[in-house]
Amino acid sequence: MENSFKQTTSATGCLFVGTSGYSYTEWVEAGFYPAGTASRDMLPLYAKRFPVTELNYTWYQMPKAAAVERQRRQVPAGFRFTAKLTRTLTHEVDPRKWTAQAAEYREGVAPLRQSGQLAAVLVQLPPSFSRTPAHRAHLAALLEELADLPLAVEFRHRSWADDRVFAELERRRITLVNVDVPALPHLFPALDVVTNPDLCYIRFHGRNAQGWRSGNLQLQFDYNYSEEQLAEWVRDKIIAMARRSKQGLLFFNNHVRAQATENAQQMVRLLQQQGLMVNKV
Repeated sequence: MENSFKQTTSATGCLFVGTSGYSYTEWVEAGFYPAGTASRDMLPLYAKRFPVTELNYTWYQMPKAAAVERQRRQVPAGFRFTAKLTRTLTHEVDPRKWTAQAAEYREGVAPLRQSGQLAAVLVQLPPSFSRTPAHRAHLAALLEELADLPLAVEFRHRSWADDRVFAELERRRITLVNVDVPALPHLFPALDVVTNPDLCYIRFHGRNAQGWRSGNLQLQFDYNYSEEQLAEWVRDKIIAMARRSKQGLLFFNNHVRAQATENAQQMVRLLQQQGLMVNKV
């Protein structure tokens, strides 16, 4: 897809590479974690390999400050987190409760904000969230309600791939999440758009088209990228994106058989080969 959104160029920023979540029992079976590793012990082990992660559980339930603080204390001070916005604000929405829920969410992630470890709040929207007038109004109100947080918006529906959307995100200084997904007609396409000069953000979900059609999450994210597929992203998109932002986040969500950990490490090597600044543990 051609993109005509005008973007500025700055000095190349530092890139942080990690995975979407870290607490997967199958990663023990795959050998990423030592045999017998309990879920409670995974984060400090993960932080020895990667400098950043996405918190998945904050999509399922509101984060609690005490629990977030415990997580923060398990990792080095320079480790970063992205926290997903809770599903009651993106998928199962009651607009009458936005203000209270937004306040509860802010309180929950406060330890990360205070320590400077909150890289972004990920507003992940469902594939059914097309660009209708009602959805546009809903999103505008949601972004306004959460304007004090470092927001990154991930669209799943192709209708949002529009220069007017990008321009509005830029005006609000909100990061567009660029994605790698199967080439299905309704899904948001792979782009290299930077709407916030402070941060660019990429999520690699895998290209298992059959899995995405099935709706089965285990199939959906069961995919292993080839080195050439990753090198193509670096060559055609990431180098340019890094030049347009102060920092970048790259997350691999193909977690089913720990492919995400392997692909993330491959990506680090490819970025280093291009002379890009990569934050290492």
